[in-house]
Amino acid sequence: QVQLVESGGGLVQAGGSLRLSCAASGSIFSINAMGWYRQAPGKQRELVAAIRSGGSANYVDSVKARFTISRDNAKNMVYLQMNSLKPEDTAVYYCNADLQVKWYTPVRTYWGQGTQVTVSS
Repeated sequence: QVQLVESGGGLVQAGGSLRLSCAASGSIFSINAMGWYRQAPGKQRELVAAIRSGGSANYVDSVKARFTISRDNAKNMVYLQMNSLKPEDTAVYYCNADLQVKWYTPVRTYWGQGTQVTVSS
């Protein structure tokens, strides 16, 4: 059974910083891409940032130069450093991972339960 657990969310003032962490655990053979999504009330879930196993990353335009995604392959963890936070960054943040549980099984996407980030003005 694979689990993704996020941590690090909370309430912060505009201009502040937060660091989100996500740990993948369970029966895991390999992890390809890992990423962070967010969903604000009344809006669709959107990709914030993604990082491949080799380290290359991409970001949604609205967070470029403010957010940094990183991962620790040895620990099966992904992080999102969020700086210069704005009220419009308020959302539930979800991590996901494209992974295989065995060498012969297909790649599937797994999701965490989400962590709330609230940025006050």
